[in-house]
Amino acid sequence: MTTIAIIGAGRGLGAAVARRFGAEGFSVALISRSQGKLDALAEDLGKEGIQARGFAADVRDPESIAAALEAATETLGPIEVLQYSPLPQKDFMRPVLETTPADLKGPVEFSIYGPVAAVHQVLPGMRFLGENRGTILFINGGSAVKPGRAVTGTSVAFAGQAAYAQLLHEVLGEEGIHVSQLIIGGRIIEGDPEKDPAVLAGVIWNLHAERSTFRHQISAD
Repeated sequence: MTTIAIIGAGRGLGAAVARRFGAEGFSVALISRSQGKLDALAEDLGKEGIQARGFAADVRDPESIAAALEAATETLGPIEVLQYSPLPQKDFMRPVLETTPADLKGPVEFSIYGPVAAVHQVLPGMRFLGENRGTILFINGGSAVKPGRAVTGTSVAFAGQAAYAQLLHEVLGEEGIHVSQLIIGGRIIEGDPEKDPAVLAGVIWNLHAERSTFRHQISAD
């Protein structure tokens, strides 16, 4: 059995993805800052027959991310799928003329340093699994492709993450490791035919299973 590691796991999209991949036989590593919330979510998933464990980490701390992913591999098995989808902090979203160099530190740590640390940690295991097995999924907001002057931190950092994902897609594709990006414009809303967490989890599963699409974009309302 292999594992999906969900960085930024919560009761919305993270839980929906956990259920979708768990139904396909994956173990689920849930990663976010709060061990208590992770344990509660893992317990709920366990009641549904899904093997899940929580591993606390701060995405702005590369060593923390690496340690959580290492523990997940040791506990649940090799990580075949990595999903990077934490929600950015509200203070990352300042108007452009009010954004200082210090204001960009957090967004860059969050959206660039964190993913780079996570990818470096999981790549050896994905390579060990063999060709056409590993998948790396980046999920972020519409400012990754269309910057917004009122959300400067995420606009700059998401654009950097999108560039990193594109480069990984080109290079790792030669090894049979698939890299994909899901851009979600606007809010995730339960019951929305496009943006319901369960619907989005199905899109994410297809990005992994079909291994053909680099960028899938869902527009804002």
